[in-house]
Amino acid sequence: MTTASADAAAKFDLTIEQYLEFAKGTGDAMKACLAADPEIVMAQVLRGYFFHLMGQAHLLERAGKSHASAEMAADIQGVTARERCHVAALGAWCAGNLAAAGRLWEAILIEAPRDLLALKLAHFAHFYLGELADHRDSPARVMPAWDESVPGYGYVLGMRAFGLEEAGDYGAAEVFGRQAVELNGRDIWAVHAVAHVMEMQGRHREGLAWVDLHAGAWGPNAHNFQYHLWWHKGLYHLEMGQHDAVMDLYDTRFRADQSDDYLDISNAAAMLMRLELRGVAGGERWRELAEKAARHIRDHILPFADAHYMLCLAGARGTETAGEMLASMRQWATQETGTMAPIMRDVGIPLGEVIQAWGAGNHGRVVEKLMPIRYDLVRIGGSHAQRDIFSQMLIVAALRGRQYAIARGLLAERVAAKPASAQAWTWYAEALKGTGDAAGAARADSEAALRT
Repeated sequence: MTTASADAAAKFDLTIEQYLEFAKGTGDAMKACLAADPEIVMAQVLRGYFFHLMGQAHLLERAGKSHASAEMAADIQGVTARERCHVAALGAWCAGNLAAAGRLWEAILIEAPRDLLALKLAHFAHFYLGELADHRDSPARVMPAWDESVPGYGYVLGMRAFGLEEAGDYGAAEVFGRQAVELNGRDIWAVHAVAHVMEMQGRHREGLAWVDLHAGAWGPNAHNFQYHLWWHKGLYHLEMGQHDAVMDLYDTRFRADQSDDYLDISNAAAMLMRLELRGVAGGERWRELAEKAARHIRDHILPFADAHYMLCLAGARGTETAGEMLASMRQWATQETGTMAPIMRDVGIPLGEVIQAWGAGNHGRVVEKLMPIRYDLVRIGGSHAQRDIFSQMLIVAALRGRQYAIARGLLAERVAAKPASAQAWTWYAEALKGTGDAAGAARADSEAALRT
């Protein structure tokens, strides 16, 4: 690393470690690094990366300024090729081309497979671009350069675990995730990877125990990403039909501070909508979310975030504001040329129309618009567990719209993928009754009872 200060280099390493732990002190560590050497290029780049990672439109200008400072400092100092590649990656991201930034991070990793920052950012890019194969394989490519003697090895295992989980290799994902947590109990991302495995496999009671077991290690130190783990705990309770426990977690854990962070809002909106699909009203909680979402209707940082802002507006029956947001999405998609523009055009806008139709109670329109794009939703990014809200919305819209044959097909898929889900079997019984299959409905009801 190019710097005049060994202390700055040490503080940079600390900042990366804090970032990988989702620690509250990450920002302070970065400021200390820059205080030790204001001209350190990698810290200026990192500052720009962090502005993007916050997912707030008003911070994009500051990210651009960080890139300009880093570029100027790099020219003056004559930094390494790896550092220049990081500067270029930040520049690509500032230009709206996250895919190009991802390719640059992967290029860094070919030459420097121990660059944990490049690995984590590539992991982020693949996740929010729906690039499941890259998400799985990126950590695998660097694994030969790592072992337990290398500091940070556990973080690589945790990323490998999550990539495998999203690719559907749950057995291998759990092995890597547990190994990562054994090496570092504060690695909340690895805890999260195993929580996903348990969610996807319907191991709800194990999931509850897993989150509770590790909360003490990361709870005091982790920033708001810990709310996402409490959200996962809520999913387990939801599948067990324990709606009061879900609401308690909502109010006391993952929506307690009512932040403006897009992931926090996504957690909250998706959980309230899951409850609504089960007949449990979110009440005034929707109003608070809609007020936050209304501040972001022209941001368009991530299609994933936009979809969840639309959920907030639909849940609060904010039809006028939802219409404004859709109009803004359409206008933005015609003007932009970056990575997210085609995703917005192909998937984000149709999904927004689906959510608007849901808020208006137009179940037929939901089915009509969502059926053709349901296998394309991966392109908006996020995890299978997060995007599942839209699969559930499609099922319930088909049931409420009395399109029972479509619901029956969708639910046959669902019980095959999630045989431990009592709710899936209950919905399946409703669909079968609607198609006149009383015997099949009785069997589905029996399956639901076994899993309650």
